[in-house]
Amino acid sequence: MKMRKKSDLPTKICATCAKPFAWRKKWEKVWEEVKYCSDRCRNERKMA
Repeated sequence: MKMRKKSDLPTKICATCAKPFAWRKKWEKVWEEVKYCSDRCRNERKMA
């Protein structure tokens, strides 16, 4: 498989911090459901 440049990867905006984040291999199967850039943002959203 050919390597892709980070700039070629799909991006989303985090629902908590509103910063853009890029696709990661571990999110390959669940990319449509990903809303947060990190566990920290995901946990912050639950606390608030």
